[in-house]
Amino acid sequence: MTDVTESGDAVENVLLPVGATSSSMTGLAVGQSWCGVAFLWGAAQPSMCSPEILKRFYSCTIESILTGCITAWYGNCSASDRKALQRVVRTAQYITGTKLPAIQELYTRRCQRKALTIVKDSSHPGHRLFSLLPHGKRYRTAKSRTVTYLGEEEDSSQRAQADALKPMDAAVAETHLKRLLVDLGLEQHFTEKLTLSTVLQIGEKTITDEPAQTLSALPWTFLKRLMMVNVTARSVKCTSSGGEGSCDASFCNIDLDLESLVNSLDSSNVVNPLDIVTALFLCSNGFLQQEMVLKMSMCQFSVPLLLPNCDTKQCTLMLWAMRDIVKKFRPHSLADPRGFVEDRIVLSDLPMVSFVRLGECSLSKSQILNKLLSNPQQYHDTFVHHDMECGDSPRRISNGLVEISWYLPCGKNNIDIFGEPVAVANLRGDISLFETQYSFLCQTSVAVFVFFDNLDIKYNLLTSQHTKAHLFLVGNTQSKSFSIDALKKTAKELNLKTSNVILKNKQMNDAEFVKNLRNTVGEVIKSSKSKMPLEQMAEVAHELGILVDEDCQECQNAKKNADAITSIIRDIPQYKESQLPLQGKIWKELARLEKEECRLRKAGNKNIEMYKSDLQSQKTQLRKKQSNYDMSWAMTFFINAMSSAGLERSYFLKWMRMNLDNLSRKNLSGLREQYKEKCQNSSDNKEEIADLDRQISNSSLGTEHFLREMGQLYESAVLLRETEKSRQQLQHLPRLCAELLLDGFPLELVDGDASNIPLRWVSDVLHQLNVLVQPKNKVLVVTVLGVQSTGKSTLLNTMFGVQFAVSSGRCTRGAFMLLIKVKDDFKKELNCDFLVIIDTEGLKSPELAQLDDSYEHDNELATLVVGLSDVTIINIAMENSTEMKDILQIVVHAFLRMKEVGKKPRCQFVHQNVADVSAHDKNMRDRKMLLEQLNEMTQAAARMEKKEANKSFTDVMEYNPETGNWYIPGLWHGNPPMAPVNAGYSESVYEFKKNMIKVFQDCEASGNKIMDFLTWTKSLWNAVKYENFIFSFRNSLVADAYMKLCVEFNKWEWSFKKHMHTWTTNAETRISNFGTVAMKYQMANMRDFHSKLKMDASMELIKWEKTILDNLTKYYEQPEGHVYLVERYREDFANSTKSIKSEMENSIMSKLVAAFEIQKGMIKLGIIKKNHTDVMEKKVLKLLNDCRKRQSPLSVKDLDGEFEKVWEETVQELSNFEGLVSQDVLSDVSNQLRSNMMQKGSSVNEKLNKVKLEDHGKQPFIVSPDGFFKKLVKGIYMDEHTRKTQAMADNLVAKCEEFVFEKLQKKTDYHETYIQEILHLIEEKLDANKDLETSLKFELNIKLHICGFAARTFQNLHEKFRNDNNPRWCLEQFKGKYLADFKDLFSGQDQCQKKAERFTTLCLKPAVEAYIASSLGLEIVDEMLTGQNASQFSSRAFFQYSILKQLLSEFNFAKYVSYICDYEGFVKNWILDEILKRFSQGNKMFELEDCQLKGIVSVITEAIKKAQTNENGNTKKFIEDICRYLGEKLVLPQDALKATMILNNSKQESFAHWLKTSVVEMEQSLREEFQRARDMKKKLERQNIKPQNELFTRVFGCGKQCPFCKAPCEAGGKAHRDHCASIHRPEGLGQYRFQGSRKLVTDICSSSVFTDATFSCYATGGQWHPYKKYRYIYPDWHIPADASIQASDYWKFVMAKFNEHFAKMYDAEPAYIPPAWRLISKKQAEESLKESFSIKRDSLQCLKEQ
Repeated sequence: MTDVTESGDAVENVLLPVGATSSSMTGLAVGQSWCGVAFLWGAAQPSMCSPEILKRFYSCTIESILTGCITAWYGNCSASDRKALQRVVRTAQYITGTKLPAIQELYTRRCQRKALTIVKDSSHPGHRLFSLLPHGKRYRTAKSRTVTYLGEEEDSSQRAQADALKPMDAAVAETHLKRLLVDLGLEQHFTEKLTLSTVLQIGEKTITDEPAQTLSALPWTFLKRLMMVNVTARSVKCTSSGGEGSCDASFCNIDLDLESLVNSLDSSNVVNPLDIVTALFLCSNGFLQQEMVLKMSMCQFSVPLLLPNCDTKQCTLMLWAMRDIVKKFRPHSLADPRGFVEDRIVLSDLPMVSFVRLGECSLSKSQILNKLLSNPQQYHDTFVHHDMECGDSPRRISNGLVEISWYLPCGKNNIDIFGEPVAVANLRGDISLFETQYSFLCQTSVAVFVFFDNLDIKYNLLTSQHTKAHLFLVGNTQSKSFSIDALKKTAKELNLKTSNVILKNKQMNDAEFVKNLRNTVGEVIKSSKSKMPLEQMAEVAHELGILVDEDCQECQNAKKNADAITSIIRDIPQYKESQLPLQGKIWKELARLEKEECRLRKAGNKNIEMYKSDLQSQKTQLRKKQSNYDMSWAMTFFINAMSSAGLERSYFLKWMRMNLDNLSRKNLSGLREQYKEKCQNSSDNKEEIADLDRQISNSSLGTEHFLREMGQLYESAVLLRETEKSRQQLQHLPRLCAELLLDGFPLELVDGDASNIPLRWVSDVLHQLNVLVQPKNKVLVVTVLGVQSTGKSTLLNTMFGVQFAVSSGRCTRGAFMLLIKVKDDFKKELNCDFLVIIDTEGLKSPELAQLDDSYEHDNELATLVVGLSDVTIINIAMENSTEMKDILQIVVHAFLRMKEVGKKPRCQFVHQNVADVSAHDKNMRDRKMLLEQLNEMTQAAARMEKKEANKSFTDVMEYNPETGNWYIPGLWHGNPPMAPVNAGYSESVYEFKKNMIKVFQDCEASGNKIMDFLTWTKSLWNAVKYENFIFSFRNSLVADAYMKLCVEFNKWEWSFKKHMHTWTTNAETRISNFGTVAMKYQMANMRDFHSKLKMDASMELIKWEKTILDNLTKYYEQPEGHVYLVERYREDFANSTKSIKSEMENSIMSKLVAAFEIQKGMIKLGIIKKNHTDVMEKKVLKLLNDCRKRQSPLSVKDLDGEFEKVWEETVQELSNFEGLVSQDVLSDVSNQLRSNMMQKGSSVNEKLNKVKLEDHGKQPFIVSPDGFFKKLVKGIYMDEHTRKTQAMADNLVAKCEEFVFEKLQKKTDYHETYIQEILHLIEEKLDANKDLETSLKFELNIKLHICGFAARTFQNLHEKFRNDNNPRWCLEQFKGKYLADFKDLFSGQDQCQKKAERFTTLCLKPAVEAYIASSLGLEIVDEMLTGQNASQFSSRAFFQYSILKQLLSEFNFAKYVSYICDYEGFVKNWILDEILKRFSQGNKMFELEDCQLKGIVSVITEAIKKAQTNENGNTKKFIEDICRYLGEKLVLPQDALKATMILNNSKQESFAHWLKTSVVEMEQSLREEFQRARDMKKKLERQNIKPQNELFTRVFGCGKQCPFCKAPCEAGGKAHRDHCASIHRPEGLGQYRFQGSRKLVTDICSSSVFTDATFSCYATGGQWHPYKKYRYIYPDWHIPADASIQASDYWKFVMAKFNEHFAKMYDAEPAYIPPAWRLISKKQAEESLKESFSIKRDSLQCLKEQ
């Protein structure tokens, strides 16, 4: 039985087991409850019990067990016991699927119910314990202890032990704290402190406006508002009507007197704001506390000075928490009326005035203080008071809290309340209960104002304190308990003057009373001489036993380390030079050299590559100079401190930042004073003023400078050998910085002082960050741009609660990035794991305005950050800023650049300082004007870049004038420094934030990974360095996305081509079988059949064109692969699809026409042959009958003689042996050529009439320079033009010869379409080389040459075809077969086996061989595209990479010359070699042949089976059926077929049997032939579709080469608009040489086009033309900057090694090779190759898997 007592009086008796404790009762309840839970689980199985029944079972059994005697034992349960109980409830809640009341809730409800019962029952022993406080709204806390009685039989020693228990006074307070933390959901964070990064995480609740529904939501609502500096943060209230701890309904019908009691006890939805603040500070770590104090200070809230912990009865001085507050004010005592004081509040010497309460007081102390500190026109609730929302709620844990606020004057007499600054402290609660806090205030304050009503009680407390503080008594005479006598007595004992007593009487209203109080405080401030900074108060706190938040070991160690570094700093510029030397002149010079290496502005007339080599040497020397510096002791100390444990490191960086800011502030203050003095007489002190100006610029010193130095140390160290100890010692630095990013510290992305990015450092930091967070490494980037000092950083800080430096006095430059984590529940919505926030320096900065390159600097920065961003915020200071146009020009250029590389960022315009509620509507006209301005600037920028297609701003980015403009009022509500943050500002920023989150959700480009972000950074910075601002910079992400698109498109293209090749082969087979027994579906009219095939071909082409276009659309719809980056190429690939379709259509239609024309002739010839065969068959059969009628037997010799007589007679009778009519191919070709050139002019026709075609094409074609130029130019250009024209002509001749050779292989007759195709090839080539400006004379000569050769060859082809198909010859060819059949018939032998073998050998085998030859080529291409090393044919870029890598591996000069000078021929040979290499190893070719053989044999076998179903017994009919079934696959030789079918007496069944056997033997025979044939080259020549040609077409592309260096174009598709190459070469390799010296040129065009250099060539007419304007001469070529300085190392290496060889080959002088080129190794050359083609290991692996 437990007995709760108050001073020994029994309160309540409850029977408990003997020896019961809270822990044992918990174990008993939990154990019994789990049995009930097990039963509940069984009952919850599907279709057994409804949730309502399960809930009732829980309430009746499990809950009853859990809450048995709960009021007696639950209060003393440990945290683990309570968790065990709640675990049972959670399990039951999961099983039932319904919400169940928590154990804490049940306990609270039972306690309240018991309390109400006791209050109602005046006879209850504990009734007197419930006594109201004087104001009648709260009850006194009962002090209690618990004594356990063990029963009647317990011994005396046990009772004595129980009686000896000490009173547990702290138990009630502890219960209050724990209960409140449980109610607020903060119990876990009391031990595991809340961190700032946790609070700042982006989650679903970040943008929800729902009011708090539960008590646990109140702290988060407060924090959410506070982080956004919302002055309504303290006005948080739970809106639920029946929350936790509400009374049971059975207790509602009670006396009227008890209604207030019920309401006061039911505090489920009301918590005093001070309790929330106190709870949060108790549950937060030092950094979150610091941020909360800073934000509260901005809102002009009072902040905790002494934080109580009612658990331990201890309080803590919040010195660390206040360290970050910096205030600016202008005291009236300042000599300079325009000057100001700026200092950290903890360091400022300010008098402090404290306000306390003794006993009960009818005056609201906090409300009086608010009026005291507020200007009459600008009232603000600095302190929470009774009349604020929830302010009247009982304080549960915040009594004993000392708050502090400050009054800071602005320097205006009519506004300032006090002329000097003052700190105001306010103690919550009665000083009699909090003597420690009161003692602290007495020793630290200049005056203490004691509010009272009755001094009779405990007035001695006032006299017991020994303090120098002035004591003032503040009372209310209207209070019932006020006693004038007690006041006199107290005043006398304290020796107080009348002025030390302030009373409010009946005649005095609040305003007059506050005025008197204000005057008194003002006098105290004026007369005060003792001022104690907050920092010194720590000593007082230590004396009084008060904890100080800075006393933790980590903080003290960090402070010690930071002070060691900063304490010796006297002269900041000198300190930076001695301790941070690497970021000084050397780093700035390196930055300058890097940009000059790209921009080459000062190259003048110097050799570009020599100049670049010299720059590289200078860079190397500077890096060596850097590495020669020993690490300064400051950096050694800094890095050691940074390497400490996580919390200590964070404290260290904070101390460093604060110490350095203090130093910079102090230094800048003095320099500004000197600057003002010098400016008074500026004419005499110009040099001194300029020097001061430089000093002011160099006097900024922050942690970013130390981190920057750390980055420079790392960059110089990584250039050392890996084994170097100094390098190994610094390897951990990137990881340290990555951890800082995760902890919420910003990383300097752009060094503003040097305007440079330390790429290696930033890369390795981001690499380490990726390692730390992966696989959760997706980021979404938001950036702010705007004019300096327009609130950009403040906007970001308010939106996201971050800590970017905000100070008008700072002169930091560059860009900083910061990470904000996205909560797990919101990652899917945003498609990212982190937000990357980038804050930039202000554009149009006054510090930079005097520099010549300030606009360029702004342009660089805007381009970089816009390129990195998914969403860009454009911050505009006012509605109509005069500077806005300049800013918008920069921004529009940046957006335009990004659009052209495939990135279309989103944009939001923020107009600050627009307070009117109707601003959005009123500014409709302004928004329209803004859009017009943006459109105008877009058009201007597009004209500058020759991209006039961009007509409006919305063309380059997603922008809606209605939703893309936000109007935000001013930051401050009133006049600083006493102005709080404007509530309208916070609310507007919050609305903007919600919109931004929606914009993030809609971002197509969201979900880039950290490494993608790094790739963009590198590419953009490279573009910035090259001034490659618009449309012309390379990005490896874009290159990778483009490569993947090319690979996919090439797959679709090959599928299309393969299908149409197969279809065409099938169609040609059907045409060849037209009019024969093999025609499956007989059509009387060949014209109809031709029309049908043409229609079928068109349908197939359209279907496949649509398929590719659909694939293209689907490809662009996929979320992965960065497809949005290659959006601008979509049209190119769509046009390429149409172009492929058009080309194939022309080719197929031409082949169909030729096939039909040839078949027409073959049909005519076939009729003649058939007549001859029929006559011969009749004659032989007649002879057979005659011989059989003879009486005497005939010998074999006799039969031969008889047959010979009949054969000769028949041949004599068949006198009409004229077959095909002989054609004069030369005349036909001449006529077609004449027709082709008819429109070219009379002179051309006249020459054509004079020449003989047969005389042309016998000698090699030589280009003559005569008559090629419209004007005379120097000989060197004539040579150049002749050389180029000759190369083009040679290529064209070779291509046409190849075409003719292909036609010869087919062994068909000549057709006029052959010449038409040749003429088309010639014109196509001439059109593609229009830049050569060839004359009509050249066109005629080349056509005569090619047509002459072709005409002679085709004449021979025709004659051979005519001879091979001569009817008499064909008849003679089968004479032996006729004789054999005649003998067999005469002797009566069975012909089945012989005829089957003959049919197989003469008909099927040739047809099968032809079939394999027609289909194997496609399979070879397939194998090359999917088998080993398939990646080299996957795209043109990969193909180039593969060739160049192999050339480097072999390193053969002759091959390099062939590659450069005869690129097309080299590629063809290379592809052929690769095919031969692939199929010469192993049995791959045989496997392909065997696969095709098996397939066609299977078709033949099936045809035989089908033919057998027609049992007509006629072998001829049987063979015809087989031919018909094979008609769409095989073309059977008609002559052999007819010879097989005549004189045939075999039976169908027997013939079929032997035919199957023969087919099997044929298969085996062919297989053996394939295995024996090892000459792969001959096999390839026999293929109808040449694999090498198909692969060549796939990878060769347009065939264009760079006009300067001859690098081949790699652009995907056929219809691309611009030619481009991944890697360019020294121009000397393209035979460029200097005019005077004839030395080969070492300049590389990808560098030259960014210089002021000029070039002269045939295309320029011998005139010098600027490289920068190369597109005027070569508009189709796009030459971007190299991906890096090392990108062209490959060709530098080649030229350096083969310099003399190339000079000899080109008949020139050797180039002067820059020294840096000779240092390039083969490995470096290979690495540069990979970089140029963006080749990554994962890319190659991905392609292999595909």
